[in-house]
This record gives sequence, C-alpha cells and structure tokens, in this order.
Amino acid sequence: MDLDTFLLSFAVIACIYMACNIGANDVANAMGTSVGSKTLTFKQAIMIAAVAEFIGAFFVGGHVSDTIRKGMLDPTVFEAVPYHLVYGMISALVAAALWLHIASYLGWPVSTTHSIVGGVVGFGVIAGGMDVVNWGKVGQVVLSWVVSPLMGGLVAFLVFKFISKNVFSKRTPLIHAKNLLPYMVFCVFVILSNAMVYKGLKNLHLDLSFAMALLISLGVGSLAFVVTKFLAKKIPYNASWDLQKQFHETENVFKYLQILTAFYVAFAHGSNDVANAVGPLAAVVAILKDGHVHMKVAMPTWILGLGGGFIVFGLMIWGAKVMATIGEKITEITPSRGFAAEFAAATVVLICSKMGLPISTTHTLVGSVIGVGLARGLPTLNLGIIKMIAISWVSTIPFTAVISMFCYKIFLVFLS
Repeated sequence: MDLDTFLLSFAVIACIYMACNIGANDVANAMGTSVGSKTLTFKQAIMIAAVAEFIGAFFVGGHVSDTIRKGMLDPTVFEAVPYHLVYGMISALVAAALWLHIASYLGWPVSTTHSIVGGVVGFGVIAGGMDVVNWGKVGQVVLSWVVSPLMGGLVAFLVFKFISKNVFSKRTPLIHAKNLLPYMVFCVFVILSNAMVYKGLKNLHLDLSFAMALLISLGVGSLAFVVTKFLAKKIPYNASWDLQKQFHETENVFKYLQILTAFYVAFAHGSNDVANAVGPLAAVVAILKDGHVHMKVAMPTWILGLGGGFIVFGLMIWGAKVMATIGEKITEITPSRGFAAEFAAATVVLICSKMGLPISTTHTLVGSVIGVGLARGLPTLNLGIIKMIAISWVSTIPFTAVISMFCYKIFLVFLS
C-alpha cells in the first residue's frame, strides 16, 4: 500500500469514527428532551433524527468547506509541506472523536465544534508555533462557554414563565392552551423557516435578502396558524375533567410542538455540524489529489453521504447516555418544558449565528434546560450534574489539543 492510499484510508476511518461520535453526543442532545419528557420513545427519536439529520447533512451540509474549520489557523503555513496538513487533519479528527467517545460514554454533552477546534489548535502549535494559531478565534470559542448557556437559559426561562402564566396557572389550562396553540405554532414556523431560508440553505444558492426571507417565513407561519386554528378546535375537552386530567391533556398538546422543534434542531445540526466530521476528510482528499493546500475545498457527495449516514448510526448505537443526561438528569422534563427548552435553543442559535456571535448548539440547549429548571425553582435542578457538565466543557479544547499534538508527532516520526 502506497502512502496516499494509506493516508486516505486512515482519514476515511477517522471521519467515520468522528461522525459516529457526533451522532452519539450532539444529536443525542437535540433529541434528549423529547425522549426525557416521554414525547418520543428512543426508537422514534432515532427515526426522526435519522431523517432530519441526513437531509440536513446531505442536501444542505456544505458543498464547499473551509480547509481549516472556523479559521483557527492559516493553511498557507503548510504550502511547502502539504502532507503535514494531512497528518494534522487526521490527528484532529482522531483527537476530537476520542474525546467525544469518552464524553458520550460518561453521558457528558459536549460541543463537537469545540472538539475539532481543539484538535486543530493542537497540531497547529506543533507545526508552526504559537503564532500560527488565531487566538482571537480561540477567545471567541471560550466566550461561547458563557454566552451560549446564558442566552439559552434566559430565553427558555422567559418562554416557560410565559407558558406557565398563560396556561398552567389558569383554572382551565386546556382551553387556554388550545387558544394559545396557533400563536405558538406561528412563532415556531416563522423562526424555523427563517432559519432554513435566510442564509441557511447556501448550497441551494437561494441568496435571498432578509426582507424576502422574512416575507416567506411569515407566509409559512400564517399558513401554519390557519391549519393549527382548525385542528385545535378538534382537541377534545370535557368540562367535568378535574384539574389533573386537564394538565395531562394540556401536556399532550405540547408534544406536537416539541416534536416539531426537535426535528428542526436535528435538521439544523445535520446541515451545520456535519462539517466537523467531513471537512477535514475533504481537505485530505483535495491535498492527496493535486498535492496543493487550498483555502476552500469542494465537498464530494460521497463524503457528505458518509458523514450523514454514520452520524445517524452513532446516535443509534451509543446515544442513550447523553439523551438521559439532557432529558432526565438536569431537571424533570415534560412536553411543555421540553418545548420551551428546544424552542429557546433554536431561537438563540438562529439569532446569534446571524449576528456573528460565537454560539454552541450543545451549550445553548443545556443552558435552556437549566433555564426551564430555574423557572420552576432552584431545588428542581441537579447541581452536581450541572457542575460535571461545566467541567467537561472547559476540558474539551485542552484534551483534544494534547491528543492531536501526540498523534501529529507520531505521523511526523514514522511518515516524514
């Protein structure tokens, strides 16, 4: 076996391993509240995630990718030694995948983007020294440890307080839920469709202005409002039901909203974070093809399909522990609480990404779940689990950086 074939095979295996671990950790985050609230079974969550993730990854997952994810270092450093960048990319994939595997085994919800960033920083420091790393970008990642959970927590707190005040504090919560349902569906569809249309489907080359995207989103939301208004009238209600029965039926209403937001979060994740697995492989393929380093590289369809498929496989094989952490261990989740958390996370990720603010989907969702717990009172939160999650976040970049350095050194010793 020649060197190019060996490196390509190694890179494909590392990509598959990384994609599996993204599924086990990040996708499990997206579906965790739905499973924890008993809105979906584990098998149903896998089926929804499989469809949403693969569609997002394969059709809108980025047909052009930056050579270095998130611009953490300048790839031109490797112009004279392009194979060293190949070694670095494989090292970053192995380091990130290994960390995600450990985190998933322990039930820690961590950021896959931060994992690959740590891997890139690690081999970058070994290859070109401290100056080659864009420390401003690294600082933005560190900032997102604070920004993401705070923003998600605040919005989820406000959304759940609103639902509690306008639905669950009433003597007839089901009637109020039926009246409020079309307006909530309108908001969900406007925000989610805007996320997909406005700069969200770059690979379809829609290139819509914000005004046009907003107009389309309002149209979609209005249609959803009318349909929901009609369907809400068919939700059964009996005046003889006691309050407990009404609460139970009201929570069932929120199940449909939660499934909707879970599908969106999985779709958005597939379209955005699949690049963490397939981007480095695409860079390796491009370098092995012509021996040159490129700032941006084409994304072959087979690589997108590979990433999307194994993300779903990873969720199915070992995603249950992270799902349990998000859906059960932080605070008790019901459909209404799960909807508040997922809707808040989706909204914050959309707004912050459009504003160019550093944001992590995982950290935002965890913060949103904590925000829902705070809305019910501090004693409802498992502070031990929250402390463990915070430690895992801070550990992500140092761990993956060190492992990436180690792998890169091994490549240099045995292959250079």
